Amino acid sequence: MAQVKFFSGEQVPLEMHKVRIVQKLNLPPVEHRLKAITEAGNNTFLLQNKDVFMDMLTDSGVNAMSDQQQAAMLIADDSYAGSATYTRLESKLQEIFGLPYFLPAHQGRACENILSQVLVSPGSIVPMNYHFTTTKAHITLNGGIVEELISDAGLEVVSVHPFKGNMDIAKLSAIIEGHGSSKIAFVRMEAGTNLIGGQPFSLENLADVRRVCDKHDVLLVLDASLLADNLHFIKNREESCNDLSIREITRKMADLCDVIYFSARKLGCARGGGICIRTEELYRRMRGLVPLYEGFLTYGGMSVREMEALTVGLDETMDEDVINQGPQFISFMVDELQKRGVPVITPAGGLGCHINVMQFLEHVPQAQYPAGALASALYIASGIRGMERGTLSEQRDPDGNEVFANMELVRLALPRRVFTLSQVKYAIDRISWVYENRHLIGGLVFTEEPEILRFFYGRLKPVSDWQQKLFEKFREDFGDSL
Repeated sequence: MAQVKFFSGEQVPLEMHKVRIVQKLNLPPVEHRLKAITEAGNNTFLLQNKDVFMDMLTDSGVNAMSDQQQAAMLIADDSYAGSATYTRLESKLQEIFGLPYFLPAHQGRACENILSQVLVSPGSIVPMNYHFTTTKAHITLNGGIVEELISDAGLEVVSVHPFKGNMDIAKLSAIIEGHGSSKIAFVRMEAGTNLIGGQPFSLENLADVRRVCDKHDVLLVLDASLLADNLHFIKNREESCNDLSIREITRKMADLCDVIYFSARKLGCARGGGICIRTEELYRRMRGLVPLYEGFLTYGGMSVREMEALTVGLDETMDEDVINQGPQFISFMVDELQKRGVPVITPAGGLGCHINVMQFLEHVPQAQYPAGALASALYIASGIRGMERGTLSEQRDPDGNEVFANMELVRLALPRRVFTLSQVKYAIDRISWVYENRHLIGGLVFTEEPEILRFFYGRLKPVSDWQQKLFEKFREDFGDSL
């Protein structure tokens, strides 16, 4: 990785790329923002992009492509079957991961659907370091049970532990021995635990999980959607890997896994997904679901142009100077917010900066969705669209009771190579102002609550007139500023 020291002593991330295509942004006035979030039912997913200044909702499908990726899109072979584009993608995945079989899909949750339909049965158990929303939904929809076995350090909000995404090996052994290996559908490791702050696991921990799986003859499945960030952290935080290349670390990880699936909307900075499989037997069990749900075996619901971009993007993921900007920008944002007293998840992880809402809005009960409330408040104050990652993102239990999340977070994603440092500084400034005025913020209650994945399209309203008070305070402090 390029190491650059500033003579001034200032510590800022240095982008190892230049910008050649720009997209105009719009920052609507605060009056418009208040109206827009109300019309969106206080759900940032339902905001119109024309009303958003900085879209920090997600890093999924919104990363900047490289010049080489865009150029590759022009040579796509759009044959329905037998496409040379597919062959190039398949060969690149085999080169990087070393698994012989590949099934394309239109995105990561499509892979989860196929995996769950083939491997999960009623009453079966899927141990994992931590769940992701769509993963859990697919598993439970097929009658499975998710067991989260994150290490104790994983739920420590403020920490210096470098690998808070590690699985607790003792808990994993106990689960398998307690239920019997026949009840275990597969063990899942998520590279970069999304819902607890994008925290990575170590290569050593993955190897320990593999040993337990081997002992009990259980499949090990890797969700590699956020692999790029996890690779960066292993390279820089795991001493035994400091001298290894990103490509070498990737192969060591892949060699430990039976299945690797991913969303290319994150990994590779394109749009699509896929499943890499070690054995022919498992490949044949999954294969029939691709033409049923996705498309023919050589495109799987993906555009061939996106497949060409993905092939290049996967190769670029093996370059540390390509993958390090996201973690460096996130680290800068986390450090600056900490200096201002804003509670954030530490150490800085991947995907985005995560605000610890349990401390930020400690006066708002979890039953009133404090992370959702803070996401709304931040949009009003800044035009920044973040994402609630707390109780609102959970699902009710079978009896309809609320399941409170382990953490209440607002995730401010930093899509790869999208924002400038001045824009990140703007976000820091507005978050700091909201924190200074956090006493004005109240909770939310549902007006429309979907049964499945409610955080995507449910609608809520404030429990009081707190949004109007926040608006008035903004005008008092900022005058006619946007």
